Amino acid sequence: MAIISIRIAPDLVLRQKSKRVRSIDGSIRKLISNMLETMHSVSGVGLAAPQIGVPLRVIVIGIPEEEDIALVNPGLVRRKGERLINEGCLSIPGYIGQIKRAESVTVKGRDPNGKEIRIKADGLLAQALEHEIDHLNGVLYIDYLESMDKLRKIEPEETQL
Repeated sequence: MAIISIRIAPDLVLRQKSKRVRSIDGSIRKLISNMLETMHSVSGVGLAAPQIGVPLRVIVIGIPEEEDIALVNPGLVRRKGERLINEGCLSIPGYIGQIKRAESVTVKGRDPNGKEIRIKADGLLAQALEHEIDHLNGVLYIDYLESMDKLRKIEPEETQL
């Protein structure tokens, strides 16, 4: 396993639409392991492959005190409700902004063994799933802000997605 540098905006890979993974093989499982190690090394809640320079549809999520999640080719099936939340990003360090996210989401994708799974989530997990899937589509949370003036500087220990 390896810790990989996280790409910082305005790196162009963060704005590309990621490619679907055609086959889940050893290289994809290694990518997932590296992503999990990288995410944990910076105390992140989630990480998308583009954030480490890999334009593939792979995400990992690590909610404190819950089992890590890795999804290949994830997609939002349903969004329900709406709430205002403060959101940050490992690729935009030192800032958060208040945006609207769904109260709950349903996501489908494949696990590292290729098995199709569905996840129904609310709270932080729903937020992380939406945030990381946005990364796969070249969307950053700052795209939801009315203006960049709405970004707020934060202390390093505040949670980043």
